[in-house]
Amino acid sequence: MGQLMLNRVISMQRESRRLQIQPHNGTADSMVDRKDSTCKQDHCSQGGEIQYPGPHLPEDIWCHIYSLLPMRDAARAACVSHAFKRTWRCYPNLAFNMITLGIDIESCGEDGIARNFTNKVDHILKNRPCIATKTLEIVFRYYNAKVCNIDSWFQAAVTPGIEELTIELSSKSGRYYNFPWSLLANESGNSIRYLNLARCAFSPTDELCFKSLSRLELSDVAITGDQLGSILHNSFALQRMQLKFCNKIICLKIPFHLQQLRYLDVFDGGSLLRVIEVEAPNLSNFQFMGHRKVHLSFGVGLQFKKFDLYFPGAISYVCADFLSSLRYVEDLSLGSRCEMIDTPVLHSKFLHLKHLNVDLQAMTFSPTYDYCSLISLFDASPFLETLVMNVLQQKMLHESIVGDTSHLRQMPGHHHDSLKTVKIIGFSSAKSLVELTCHIIENTSSLESLTLNTTTGHPFDSCLTNNTGKCNLLGVDFMVEVGRGLLAIRTYVEPKVPSGVELNVVEPCRRCHDQPPPMP
Repeated sequence: MGQLMLNRVISMQRESRRLQIQPHNGTADSMVDRKDSTCKQDHCSQGGEIQYPGPHLPEDIWCHIYSLLPMRDAARAACVSHAFKRTWRCYPNLAFNMITLGIDIESCGEDGIARNFTNKVDHILKNRPCIATKTLEIVFRYYNAKVCNIDSWFQAAVTPGIEELTIELSSKSGRYYNFPWSLLANESGNSIRYLNLARCAFSPTDELCFKSLSRLELSDVAITGDQLGSILHNSFALQRMQLKFCNKIICLKIPFHLQQLRYLDVFDGGSLLRVIEVEAPNLSNFQFMGHRKVHLSFGVGLQFKKFDLYFPGAISYVCADFLSSLRYVEDLSLGSRCEMIDTPVLHSKFLHLKHLNVDLQAMTFSPTYDYCSLISLFDASPFLETLVMNVLQQKMLHESIVGDTSHLRQMPGHHHDSLKTVKIIGFSSAKSLVELTCHIIENTSSLESLTLNTTTGHPFDSCLTNNTGKCNLLGVDFMVEVGRGLLAIRTYVEPKVPSGVELNVVEPCRRCHDQPPPMP
C-alpha cells in the first residue's frame, strides 16, 4: 500500500513540474512563493536539505505537491520515507472524520467511538508544529462533550491564514456545541473564505470581520436574524449563502452592501420564518423551500436568472402577486404540496423563461384542482422550451377519465411555439391532466419529445427488488392507478401524437405486475 501511495505522489510531482516550473503570474505565484512556504517556517526544514524520492525539486514545490493529497493518503505516504514524514508535519489541510481517521463504528459503543476519535485527533495535533492551517474539517456524528477536546483542537488548528472551516457535530443529547467565535475575531476571521457550520450555537463577538468570506453555509445553527446580521455586516466579498433549518430566524434580511452575492438558498424546517427581505442588488439565483408561506420582498431592479420556490400555495402566490424581479428569469421552479385553488391568470409575462418545473406532488391533493388552469402559466411564457411537471399522488382523488363518457374540453386560442420538451412524472388518469396533455400536443407545433412517466420518477423507487424478489414500488392502490393511467395514454394521448414527436411512456417493470393485477 505504501508503494502505491509513493507512486501516486511521484506521478503528481511530474504533473506539477509540467504545470508549475514556468514563469509565474497572477495567483499561481502564491502557490510556490518561497516566502509563503510553511515548511521553511518550521523545523521541517531544519537539519539540512530534505532528500525526497523521485525528481529533484525545490522543497516548497514538494510541500505544495504533498498538500494536494487527501489527508488519509498524505498520512500513508508519510510512512514510505523520512522526508514525507517530516513533510506530513507541515500538512496544511486537516480533515477529521470517521473515514480519514479509519474508525470502525461497529467495534465499540458511542463513548468508545468518541474516545477513539479524540485520541487520534489529539495525536495528530500534538505531533504537528504550530504552523498555518489552510483548511480544517471536523465532521463527527458521535460528539460527546465529556470526551472530545474540540476547544483545544480549535486553539491548535485555527490559525491566522486559515481559509476554509467546516464543523459538523451532532450528539445523542441534541445539545448544540457553543462554537468559539472569539477565535475568528482577529486575523483568522479575515482570511476565512469558506465557512460551513452545522448543529452549533451562535454567540459571536462584536469584532467579527469576514472580509474574505465568499461562501457561507449554516445548517441547524441556533442563530437569530440579528445575529446573522452581525456576520454579514462586514462580509463584502460574500458570493454564496445557504441557510438550512436555522429555525430561530423570523425575518431574514440580506443587506444592500452584499454586492457580490449571487446565490441564496434558504431551507426552512420550522415555523418561525415569516419574511425574507433581499436588497443585495446582484442576486441572480434564489431558492426557498419551507413548510409555510413566507412574504418575499426584493429590492428595486433585482433581476433573477434562476428562481426556485417551494411552499404550500407557491404557484398561486407567484401567479397572483407577480414579482417584477421575475421578468428576466430563465429557469423557474415552483413547488406546492397544497394547491387548493386553481392557478390564477397571469397579467404579466415571463419574457425570458426557457425552463419551467412545476412540482405538484402530494400525499393527498385537492380533487377539485383543475390541471388545465396551468395553461395560463404556459401562456405567460412565450419562449418556454422545457416543461417538467411532477403530479405524483399516492392516492389519486381526481375524477378519472376511465369510464367517463363526456368529451374532452377544448381550449382554443392558446399556442406554444417554442416548447420542445415536455415531461410529466406521476402521470395518472385524472381527466383534467389528460386534457392538459392533449392540449399541449395539439397546440405546440415545436414539440419534439413527450415523456409520460406513470411511476414515481425517483430512481430509488423504481423497480428495485427487495429480499422477496418483488419491486419496491408503492402499494396496490398505486398500481391500480398506474393501470388506469396507461389505459388513458393508449386511448386519448397516443392517437393525437404527431409522427414527428417522440413519445416515451415509462411504466413499471413486469415484476411489479406480480402484485395483484391493476384493474382499469
